Amino acid sequence: MISGILNTGYEALAAGILGAFFAQVIKFFIFTIKTRKINFKIFTTTGGMPSSHSAGVMGLSTAVGLIEGYDSIVFAIALGFALITMYDAAGVRRAAGKTAACLNKMMDDFYNHDVQAIGGKLKELLGHTPLEVIMGAIFGVLFAYALHYYVLMP
Repeated sequence: MISGILNTGYEALAAGILGAFFAQVIKFFIFTIKTRKINFKIFTTTGGMPSSHSAGVMGLSTAVGLIEGYDSIVFAIALGFALITMYDAAGVRRAAGKTAACLNKMMDDFYNHDVQAIGGKLKELLGHTPLEVIMGAIFGVLFAYALHYYVLMP
């Protein structure tokens, strides 16, 4: 039954969605080990090691390459989508997170530590470091290969 999705669009979707999901699971365990605290909000937050966005888009792209061929137009489109997503995660969203941290510090100082008076703090952990993006991408590629060759192959 599960091998019925081999070499279909369902395999590509599964590689992308499950790759991102398992990256979030890894992120949860890394956070728990580092801080010795359990925080289930990690499953729904952005930022952190590894990048689940990168894992998802690279898992999808790799599965498309395995199914359609690495010289196909569809793979080129999927890889272009992945590269833009990863650039955004490490670039624009990371800069927005740094800006939020700076604004939070300024508002904390200005309002004498009563930032609730202005509606609370801005979310700071929005983007990823380049290492987090690279590790997410590597995980996504490896996950797609493992799914294709070890889970779905009869």
